[in-house]
Amino acid sequence: MSGESLSPEQIAALVEAAKNGELQDDAPAATQRRSPRLRTVNFARPTKFTSDQERRLSRSLESFCRTASTRLSAELRVPIELEVIASTQLTWSAAQGQLPGNSVCAVIDAYPIDTRLLMSAELPFVLCALEALLGASPDQAPKDRRLTEIDWALSRRLFGTMLGQLSMIWKDAADVELSLASLEGSTENAHVAPFSEPTLSLTVEARIARTSSTLSLLIPYCAIAPVAAAFSQRDGAGIVADNEEAADALDSALRGVEITMRAEVADTHMSVEEVLALRPGDVIILNRQVANGVTVYADQVPVHHARPGRSGSKRAVQITGPAEERR
Repeated sequence: MSGESLSPEQIAALVEAAKNGELQDDAPAATQRRSPRLRTVNFARPTKFTSDQERRLSRSLESFCRTASTRLSAELRVPIELEVIASTQLTWSAAQGQLPGNSVCAVIDAYPIDTRLLMSAELPFVLCALEALLGASPDQAPKDRRLTEIDWALSRRLFGTMLGQLSMIWKDAADVELSLASLEGSTENAHVAPFSEPTLSLTVEARIARTSSTLSLLIPYCAIAPVAAAFSQRDGAGIVADNEEAADALDSALRGVEITMRAEVADTHMSVEEVLALRPGDVIILNRQVANGVTVYADQVPVHHARPGRSGSKRAVQITGPAEERR
């Protein structure tokens, strides 16, 4: 029809058909292509860490919170509570940019894999801990101030104490030891990983008296890459494979424990009035036959029947057989 002109009547008929939805296209339908699938990728939210790795690293920090709370409370002589409150994956630049501007940053060396992590603490937490370390009562939040040389020296001790607790946990999990490399007063000066490196950011709330602050642990993936397998195991997969060897070690340790052994002739029940009425020469009848001997107890557990006697000038019992359940 492309070479023919349409009359006004034909044009009116086509318009009417189009309004009623009756217009048909006689041309063969072109092969329709499926539109390409588009997926939005947020490069600020990487997923390099697996769910198992993120879970185990978070739980290692939870263990750190329990042990470090006890250690710091004893050392600073004030109650301190630490609690993991957030875990997220970011790029290194985004994770570093989320740190509070008044944070004190500790660059951490991981040995023997020769990688680095970053731990930060808000300045109020550091100041409050330092005042407690020097004997002050942290009932009120300390005023912001610049850290002196003495403050920096004490801060190294504070971070060293916390890293000592975290290092023990990482040592058990991946045979990695952590140590303090340097302290920085600004997050911009703490260069640990490339800007685009996938990083796991773990946030801890620290409560000292009425002061609440945050600690952050930034773990670039390159920092755990050499031991990633150790943090990839599911819960329970890290149990010693050689159960027989572990059982022997446990049995050997338990055999060295000292317990109290005692020989009990028998027992009976009496009222308080009857006990108070006892006089020298009175006879107490016990609920046990003489032929049954005595029972040997390990603490509160009956283990053997025995016959009473003596060995030289000391009293003794001779084992006659295993004991039944206590009456």
